[in-house]
Amino acid sequence: MAKKVEISSKEKADMGILMKFVGIYCREHHDGQKAPFAFRAFDVREIEKEEIRICPECTRLLTYGFTMRLKCPHDPKPMCKKCETQCYHGEYKAKIREVMKFSGMYMIKHGRLDLLYHYFR
Repeated sequence: MAKKVEISSKEKADMGILMKFVGIYCREHHDGQKAPFAFRAFDVREIEKEEIRICPECTRLLTYGFTMRLKCPHDPKPMCKKCETQCYHGEYKAKIREVMKFSGMYMIKHGRLDLLYHYFR
């Protein structure tokens, strides 16, 4: 059994936003079999009460994103696109940019103005 990790409120907030963005992207782009997202290091219900169901590809991306967030050496953590230490590599870097761009615009267009701050930060 995996060891459970304590996460800070800032990490929870960052991972909650990432969950929302990946969930929206998956819902709008991927058909087919989806399963509830789970992460071994902690219970994702600590972050987001509402379960998200995503495809295997998005599960890999979100798991990678959570792992990179927990490994981030910076305090305070900068926005990934402005960071000198690029943690996301290869296909993950391109995919997370695509997800963030699509989901950010989707949320703005659908009335989630509370996320403008995060999107343009």
